[in-house]
This record gives sequence, structure tokens and C-alpha cells, in this order.
Amino acid sequence: MIKFSTASAAACLIVAMAGGQVSAAGLTGNVAIWSWNTGASSLKAVIPGFNAGEPDVAVTMEDLNSDQIFEKVQASCAAGGVGLPDIVSLQGAQAKSIFSQYPDCFVDLRALGYTDEVQSGFPEFKRAELEANGVPYAMPWDTGPVVVFYRRDFYEEAGVDPATIKTWDDFIAAGLKVAEANPGVVMTQGNLNGDSEWFNMIANEQGCGYFSPDGQSISITQPGCVAALDALKSMVDAGVLTAAAWDEKLQSIKAGTVASQVYGGWYEGGIRSAAPEQSGEWGVYEMPSLTADGRHAANLGGSALAIPSASANKEAAYGYLTYALGTNAGQVTMLKEFGLVPSLISALDDPYVSQGQEYWGGQAVWSDILATLPRIVPNTTTAFQNDAESVYRATQTRYLNGEFPDAKTALDDAANQIAGASGLPIAP
Repeated sequence: MIKFSTASAAACLIVAMAGGQVSAAGLTGNVAIWSWNTGASSLKAVIPGFNAGEPDVAVTMEDLNSDQIFEKVQASCAAGGVGLPDIVSLQGAQAKSIFSQYPDCFVDLRALGYTDEVQSGFPEFKRAELEANGVPYAMPWDTGPVVVFYRRDFYEEAGVDPATIKTWDDFIAAGLKVAEANPGVVMTQGNLNGDSEWFNMIANEQGCGYFSPDGQSISITQPGCVAALDALKSMVDAGVLTAAAWDEKLQSIKAGTVASQVYGGWYEGGIRSAAPEQSGEWGVYEMPSLTADGRHAANLGGSALAIPSASANKEAAYGYLTYALGTNAGQVTMLKEFGLVPSLISALDDPYVSQGQEYWGGQAVWSDILATLPRIVPNTTTAFQNDAESVYRATQTRYLNGEFPDAKTALDDAANQIAGASGLPIAP
């Protein structure tokens, strides 16, 4: 029988968020988790620390890809929550759609001790994407401040100083030099056929997204979004951005055939794990912008953990969330081991963040990555996020294949399709 009270859960998390340790609350039970890739590995890495305080909770992990989890969650919630584990990993951008469609499928975390005081320990832009109708259904896990990860040696061979790359035009010019000086090496890669990553990064940098800040209209035709798609096509046309899916990118890193990857800070662990033998050869710099005095900051990705209502071990599951996401120890363990950027604000003051990292040539990459967080513009998601994503991705493929005369025409077409699916008006 679980003996962890709601009051003790809240108290433990508040202490933990001040940097303290969670005292044993006498939890028992089995906690099953669905997660993916480095996220699953990260959640496994904090189990020993959690079990040091809660030895009677057995935590198990099932490693699925994120699309599998999303599909299984939707199917299970439609069937009343049948077959869901005790904790589910969700991408932040997908969360509101799920919670809005199936509000009874997940626990209102306030019932387990997730008070306003506890919630204030996480950034507002992360909390907002995990709520539906004011109810917090998930706890923030990681964020995705965008930077450029680059091979120092490839840039040096081309005489390119990353400090001079301020605009996307600069990035294109540098990419041409890098490719010429390093035969067989491309400047960067993107999942151009199956994802919207590049558009979302540049659009967010420009303060634009699929939906307006109040979520009441479609804003994908706004100038910032048009400029983002223009910049994407310019890089593709110049040959500095080539198509590659997730696994292909990691293979290119390992093979030494790509000079840069533009991604959220969580990709640090992916590079380090894919090519440990390249220690010292990589560095990080801020993402370019459309103008030299632009924002140079965006968010891509970031996840959260939610507890299904069907779980028989809700308090034990919340106890695990308390440690993994609500303590500096849990969050910094995942940062050290796998490069997951903490959402917990107090964890950003941990001494590890300001240390030079050997793999990254002694650069204090986490200080540089996290320095961009205050400049990130929140991205509004709605219950129609997945509809918008599907429409945009198909439109992007058609545009890159030359089916539209310009980016504005392509995004006008996408906006009309999103309006048809959502019933929302298109912002003027």
C-alpha cells in the first residue's frame, strides 16, 4: 500500500527545488515508464538516485520512439486509458493537443501536490504548453534552446570563424567555404521530408508560429514565418542544407561528413554519444538570425512527463517525477550524462553548468547554450497543433519541390488547410 501523502509530496518537491534532497516518504509499488532514445536513457540514469531515498519503488522503462508513444497514447486514451503505463513521456508541442482531446486520461497534478509554488520553479513558457483549460497535466522535463554545434577542424580548414556568422546569409557563405575546403563534407542537415524542425526554429526566432499568441487565429502567413521559409529554401538551394533523417544525421557525425548541426541544446548528448572519439573537435555558437542584430535564440523540442489516470501507482509515479524533474540532483544527472537541458530553474545555477567541457574543447557550452533562454519567445500551441504540423510538412515538401512560386503562396495554401481543419480564422 502506498503511504505517500499529497502534503508530503508537495513539501518534498519544494525542498528539492531549493537544491535539497528528498527525504524518504515510504513509497512502495512498481512504476512503468514509456520514453524514447536519450530520454529513456536519462530517466534510467536517475533511478539509482531516486531509489537511494525510495528503495521500495521499482522503476522500469520501455524505450519506444516518440511517434509510437504518441500513437499509443491516443489509441489508449480513446479506449479509456487501457494499457497505459504509470508515466508517459510527451513532446511539449504535442501535449496540449492530447490533453485538450482527452482531459480525463491524465491526472491533474495538483491533486498530487503540484502547487502554484512548486509550478513557479519552472519557466512559464514550459508550463503553458502543458496545460489545458488551466489544468496542469504534466511536469516540465527539458527545454531546447537552439544553437549551432560545429566541427572546429572543418571550420578552421576553411578559414571560417564562427564568431563572424551572424546571419543566415553568413551561414550560407560559410557553408560554401567549408564544403570547398573539406571534400565530402556538407555544412548541415535537416529532415526536410519528414519534419518541420528548420522552419520551426527560424520561425520561433522571428516570433512567429502556426498560431497567434492567444491561440485564436492562424498566423503562419505572417512575415516572420514567410521569412523563415525563405531562409530555409535559400540554404537548400545553395546546397549547404541537405536532407537527412535522425539516424542519418548521427551516422554523418560519426563518419565525419557533416560540419554542423543546428538543433536544441538536448542534441549535445546525441553528438557526444554518437562520436565519443571526436572529443575536443566540436564547439558551439549561437544560431544565426535574419539580421546581425536579430534575436539569435529559439526553442526546439523539449518534453514533459504525465501520469495517466489509469495508473494504480499515482503517488509513487509522482514521487519519481518529484526526484527526476524537481531536484537539481535529478536534472543535473540527466544534463551530465545525456545533455538534456533542465527546465527546473534552480538547476541552472548548479556549478556544473559553468564548467568547461572536455568534449567541447574546454568550452563552457552549457553557459553559452542557457544564456539564450531569456531571449526565447514562447510558442503558442493549440489543440490543432498536430493538424497544423501535418499540413505544414506536406506544404514544405511541395514548396521545396518547386510547386509554389514563393514562400508566401505556399504558406497561404497551408493556412487555408489549417483553417479548414481547425475552424480558426487566418490572422490578417
